[in-house]
Amino acid sequence: MQVISPWDAAKSMTEAPDTPAETEFSGRRGRLFWLALKLGFLTVLTLGMYRFWMKTRLRRWYWSAFRPMGHPLEYVGDPWEKLLGFLIAVVFLAFYIGVVNLLLMFASFSLFNGNVAAYVLSFIGVIPLWFYASYRARRYVLARTRWRGIRFGLAPGAWGYAGRALWHWFLAIVTLGILWPRKAFYLEKYITDRTYFGAEAMEQGGKWTGLLRPWLGVWLPLIAAIVCTAAVIYFETNAISSIPQLDGPLTPGALENDMVHRAEASLFQMLPALVVIYLIWQPLALINYNVKRLRYLTSNKHLAGAQLSLAPRFWRVTGIYFWGYTLASLVAMILLVPIAIVAIATAVGLGAEIGLELGAMGHLSQVAMTAIAIGSYFLLFLMWSVLMHAFIRFPLMRHYAESFQIANPTVLNAITQRPRDEFGEAEGFAEALDVGAAI
Repeated sequence: MQVISPWDAAKSMTEAPDTPAETEFSGRRGRLFWLALKLGFLTVLTLGMYRFWMKTRLRRWYWSAFRPMGHPLEYVGDPWEKLLGFLIAVVFLAFYIGVVNLLLMFASFSLFNGNVAAYVLSFIGVIPLWFYASYRARRYVLARTRWRGIRFGLAPGAWGYAGRALWHWFLAIVTLGILWPRKAFYLEKYITDRTYFGAEAMEQGGKWTGLLRPWLGVWLPLIAAIVCTAAVIYFETNAISSIPQLDGPLTPGALENDMVHRAEASLFQMLPALVVIYLIWQPLALINYNVKRLRYLTSNKHLAGAQLSLAPRFWRVTGIYFWGYTLASLVAMILLVPIAIVAIATAVGLGAEIGLELGAMGHLSQVAMTAIAIGSYFLLFLMWSVLMHAFIRFPLMRHYAESFQIANPTVLNAITQRPRDEFGEAEGFAEALDVGAAI
C-alpha cells in the first residue's frame, strides 16, 4: 500500500482543494493476531497487571494503521499513567464502598428494617460515576492522540456530561426507548462540541430527528407482534361471536370460554413464528441503526471549514459480524477442544494417581482441578479476545477507514498546535469501573 509523503499530500491538497481526502488502513490481520495473542499471554501471566501496556500497544497499532490523507494517527499514551490513575480510582472507590455503603446500610436498616434500599441507593450512586469515568477516558485518549503532529483534546466537562447523560437516559427510559436517538445525538454533540484538533474546536451539526427513522426499525418487531396479536384476537372474536346462540348445551358462557381458548390457541401457534422473526430482525435492525447513526453523526461534524464524512455499508458490516463471529467460534472450538481434552485427562490422571498412591493427600486432586479450571477460564477469554480483534475489530476498522473522507482538507493546514493536556489520572476510573475497557 502506498504511503503519501507530507510534501506530496500538501501538494495534492493545494492543487485540488475541493477533492475529498480519502483514508487508508495499512494494518494486517496476521500481525494483529500475533500481537494480541502475545500481549494477552503476558497479561494472564502477570495476573492482569500487564493490561495497561497491552491496551497502549494495541492502540498504537490501530492508530498507526488508520491514515487519513496518508498520514497515520499517533497514540502517545503512557501505561504508567494508566496504572497510576487506576490505583487512584481504586482508593476512591474503596472509600465509597467502605464508608458510603456502610452509612447507607445503617440508614436502610434504621428506616426500612432491611438492606434493599441501601443496595438500590448504592447502585444509583455509581451511575453518575460511570458516565463521569466514560467522559474522562475519552478525554485522555484524545489528549494522547496526534495527527500530523497536531494534538487532539477534549475540554473539561465530565460532571456536565454525567448530568446530561442521567437526564437523557431518564427520558429514554420513561418513553420506553422512543427518545433513545435524542439521547445518542445530544450526548455525542456535547462531546463533539468540546473536542479540539489543535486550537480549533469541532462542531456537531444536524438534528436528533435524523436518527429517528433508522431507530424505528428497531421497534418494528415489537409493533408487528402487537398488531398481529390484536388482529388475531379481533378476527377470532368476530368469527366466534357470529355463531348463533343456541338454547342447547352450548350456553353463552360456554361459547365465550370456547372463544377465549381458540384465540389463545391461535396466539400460541403464531408465537414460534413471531420469535423467529424477532430473533432475525432485531440484530439486523440494531446493526442498521448503528451504521446509520455513525454515518449521520460523522457526516455532520465540521472542523475549521472542513467536513468529515463516513459511509459504512449495512450489508458489509452485517457480513463482518456474521462471518466474524462464525469464524471466531470455529477457530475457538478447534483450538480449545484439544486443550480441554488434555486438561480433563490430566485432571483425571492426577486424581487417580493421588487417590491410589498418596492416600490422605487426596485433597490435592481438588487443588489440581481448581488450577486447571482457572487456567482454562483465562485461556478461554484470552483466545476469544484475540479472535475478536482478528475477525471483528480489524475488518470493522478497515471498512470504516476506507469509507472515511475529509472534504475541503486544505483548511486544516492553518490549524495551530494546542498545549499538552497533562491529565495524569489517565483512564483510572474507567478501568476500575470497567468503562471504556475496549480499544
